[in-house]
Amino acid sequence: MSRPWRNAIVIGILLVLAIAVPRLGLPAFYVSLLTQTWIYGILAMSLDLLVGFTGLVSFMQAAFFGIGAYVVAIGATRYHFVDFWPTLLAAILIAGLVAAAFGALALRSEDEGFIIITLALNEIIWGLAYQWVSMSGGDNGITGFLRVNVGPFHTTDNSGFYYLSLAALIVCLTLLVLMVRSPFGLVLVGARERPRRMAALGYNVWLFRYLALIIAGMFAAVAGVLFAYYNEFVGPGSLSLDTTVQVLIMVILGGTGTLIGPLLGAGILVFLSNALSDITQRWVLILGAVYVVTVMYAPDGIVGLVNRLMAKARSRRELSLAAGAAVGGAFHSGEGPK
Repeated sequence: MSRPWRNAIVIGILLVLAIAVPRLGLPAFYVSLLTQTWIYGILAMSLDLLVGFTGLVSFMQAAFFGIGAYVVAIGATRYHFVDFWPTLLAAILIAGLVAAAFGALALRSEDEGFIIITLALNEIIWGLAYQWVSMSGGDNGITGFLRVNVGPFHTTDNSGFYYLSLAALIVCLTLLVLMVRSPFGLVLVGARERPRRMAALGYNVWLFRYLALIIAGMFAAVAGVLFAYYNEFVGPGSLSLDTTVQVLIMVILGGTGTLIGPLLGAGILVFLSNALSDITQRWVLILGAVYVVTVMYAPDGIVGLVNRLMAKARSRRELSLAAGAAVGGAFHSGEGPK
């Protein structure tokens, strides 16, 4: 069986299992953790578009995530936005405009300078959310809004919101996969590997990176909208540096430049942090040790580690088959032992 067909079968099986989760009789707690995984998976994949495919380590992805969440909260409590689709569209547009402004500033520098600028810009948005009490509620955040039904998804029920988050994940993943496999995505990868050569070929490297920043910000806003409706609360913590670092760890843990890897990393982080926090108050130290071991022994992430192990197993199998064929040929030709 060819590799594409094998991958398609695996994806199909995983999709069927994901759809069946709420009907398997699992405790609501685990359904809730999977819902969080789908939401954070969208956010992690949006960052992977920058880190894995564009070569930009951005620390301002939490800002767009928080913008999406605050659009829901402020729109519902102050402007009485009760429809999901207009709210989602508004969040995507606002996050895209902010990403356009921030991208124009951040891309004035590269490497360490780019990282520092994105970190500062994220802290500016966090500071606004923390200090602009009349609009954001400050440290108390915003409550008083409820989930809204979306088409066939009755989100007031946890299973309904689970399916909404899963559907959003599938749509976002499909769009991102199509994007990175398109000529646009190939130019991003080329600009990541050989920016000067791509520029010499006539491509505007700055423009492609700028567009990637805007697109990534829009996808992060989608995750923010789902996050706000899921918790029915939004606070400055959504935009904090901790959120940015956690999402970056999800990407590195799962494997950069894979899209599926960050989703896997999101699931590991969500489940592991919840499991460890129930066992000990020092769960952050254990989680940190897991990250260190992963970076040391799987620098290309879990997906990269699995791919390397499968490649080694395939290579050994091919060598065994070749050796067996050689021995069989020797016997048939009369050169074997007598």
